[in-house]
Amino acid sequence: MQARFMRFGEVEIDGKRYQEDVVIERGSVREREKQGSRRHKARYGHTPLSTDEPIPWNCTRMVVGTGANGRLPITEDVRSEAERRGVEIVAVPTEEACRLLSESTLESTNAILHLTC
Repeated sequence: MQARFMRFGEVEIDGKRYQEDVVIERGSVREREKQGSRRHKARYGHTPLSTDEPIPWNCTRMVVGTGANGRLPITEDVRSEAERRGVEIVAVPTEEACRLLSESTLESTNAILHLTC
């Protein structure tokens, strides 16, 4: 898979551009369904990544692109659930996350990419 951070608010994955947060699961790309996490926005000042949204846990490594400036909060429940499931969380700014995805095997790595902040 080839992933590139194009600019604030935009990534390109295998030649297709996305302007919304995305989830990559076993090589398939879909829009991130973050509605469940919105209830935490007041606490974090931003809609965080939480277990109140669908997380693609069927992997051994989860790359989380934390945005252009690395500001996406990840709730403790996500980290605890990852540990319970034996999933390594790699949380880095989205540009770095795209580089990691381009070097990864999709059988063992899933991703959630935040495109702004």
